[in-house]
Amino acid sequence: MREGLRALENAELDEKDRKILRELQADARLSTVDLATRVHLSPTAAAARVKRLTEDGFILGHHARLSPERLDRGLIVFVEVKLDRTSEDVFTEFGRAAKANSDIMECHMVAGGFDYLLKARVKDMAAYRAFLAQALLELPGIRETHTYAVMEEIKSTTALPV
Repeated sequence: MREGLRALENAELDEKDRKILRELQADARLSTVDLATRVHLSPTAAAARVKRLTEDGFILGHHARLSPERLDRGLIVFVEVKLDRTSEDVFTEFGRAAKANSDIMECHMVAGGFDYLLKARVKDMAAYRAFLAQALLELPGIRETHTYAVMEEIKSTTALPV
């Protein structure tokens, strides 16, 4: 077993670690000094904990949250996808093509009445129709799709309860 995986399995979070994770989820741009002040540690201790939390796989990265509307990506659509057959090669091919499509924000293999649930962001309905015709239906192995256009986004977060 790799060292990183062993560390992740054996890693335990204390309340200081959880506080660090909560603070960084709220604002990943916090300086080490500001973070240390908020969690009542020295800057050196806070930096060491952040490094360990990253090495142990609790912190996966730091990202800027962009405005979809300002970037002409205001329409969210969810698409149920049924494949024509459920074999490993079709799953692999579909997954590779979905990852390569920049309009697809999320792609989840699901259990139930269909095979994948996609979340895409596009400019508007005309852009979605183009996406459907030129990209989505060109993905390998698709038999059927059902689309749900989002009328209002009530909650959107990547924050996990810590």
